[in-house]
Amino acid sequence: MSTQEQSTAAASETHSPDVVVVGAGTAGCYAAATVAREGYDAVVLERKTEDEAGHIACGDALKGADAFPESIPKSQIEPAFTNTGVDHGRFEIPQEDTVLEIPIPGELAVIDRWEYGRLIIEGAADAGADFHYDTVVKNVTQADDGRVTGVEAMRKGESRTYEADVVIDAAGSLSVLQDNVDFSTSTFDTNVNYSHFCSAYREVVRVDDPVEWDDALVFKPTERAAGYLWYFPRTDTEINAGLGFQMTEEPMKLVDDLKRDLENRPEFRGAEVEDKLGAALPTRRPYDSAVHPGYMAVGDAAGHVNPTTGGGIAGAAYAGKYAAEAAVEGLETGDVSEKTLWEYNERVMDHFGARYAALDVYNILSTAVDVDDLMGLLAAMPGEKLAEALYSGSTSIGPKLAAESLYESYGHWGTIINLFRTKRRADDLLELYEEYPHHPAALEHWQQRRDDLMEKVYETTGADPKY
Repeated sequence: MSTQEQSTAAASETHSPDVVVVGAGTAGCYAAATVAREGYDAVVLERKTEDEAGHIACGDALKGADAFPESIPKSQIEPAFTNTGVDHGRFEIPQEDTVLEIPIPGELAVIDRWEYGRLIIEGAADAGADFHYDTVVKNVTQADDGRVTGVEAMRKGESRTYEADVVIDAAGSLSVLQDNVDFSTSTFDTNVNYSHFCSAYREVVRVDDPVEWDDALVFKPTERAAGYLWYFPRTDTEINAGLGFQMTEEPMKLVDDLKRDLENRPEFRGAEVEDKLGAALPTRRPYDSAVHPGYMAVGDAAGHVNPTTGGGIAGAAYAGKYAAEAAVEGLETGDVSEKTLWEYNERVMDHFGARYAALDVYNILSTAVDVDDLMGLLAAMPGEKLAEALYSGSTSIGPKLAAESLYESYGHWGTIINLFRTKRRADDLLELYEEYPHHPAALEHWQQRRDDLMEKVYETTGADPKY
């Protein structure tokens, strides 16, 4: 071996775990913990340092705090729950001089996201997962038949190769792994565009005096229709203040909306900023299929976020669990084909994916409605019905409620009638998603039926096609 060959060999390392998980967020940690508890080797590749791992931009609100997969016990993450007294949403609608209080179903908490991030990493490590920090994935390796066989990465200037039976992509929104996989031999969803995502920016601020709304998640529209502001109380004096906006908008102009609103709110006078961070997140339906031979995408990397609220922690945890259990079945049978891993898709759609797809219809409607009309409509709707629409993907609107809403929303009748029509389209879509196919060969026919329904959604809402 030449000196150059010896040097190259010395600079390269090869690891061969059963499963490689890319990304140490919620989905990645729960996936790795689930695999490890079944006795298989799971390695998590995380680009951040060990000290910074778990530090991501997040609204810190956690819906479904009562239900998490058992692979990381809830007791492990509970120390990060800083406010469990929140029980409703508070929608501030300046255009209508209205504050709308909306109940939020299920257990709710506001968390310290960095502490939560540390705790789930600790929990996955306790389960037996191995973490490789400072490791940036550069490429994905594939066999001649298209099966993913591992990843190539760099750590502190040195190349590393990870060979694995299954790769779980938990690398977040617009995952770089998906840019490098040839999906031509599978049904993996490649109908993904940057316009399906939003940017989010948040500051954690500390105030001197307790806020009056420490039991609420506060939402407020930005001055432009492309986003919304939030104020989520970690405690009564530590607030997560942020905004989300579509990728198609100018980010700094919208960040100015947040800064201006902070300056104009008396409760934030003299506030101290403790942390600043930004990120991207999906505001779209879940991937039609997040499965390819030897490969699955989970969490933000597969569109597993409520597109109307941006909430995704609990869904990501369960997506990680479901993907890991499919991976374990593949390891036990020696078959990691798309067909074997397909059950992961079905479980996601059954648990939350169908609901999120129906909610995306309301996102589509919002792109075609004037913001003042939309705010007028929200102000006219009963709070409990808005809660159903925001979290279940559907709501029952009878003739009496329709008449009352029309009376209250005089001047916005065209918008509210459009909402009722859109609601019917969302119901149709939800019903179709409940018939999600049981094997990949049936997906194309199901997609055609879904796309036919989406044409009716665009026709009803007047929105431009999203997909």
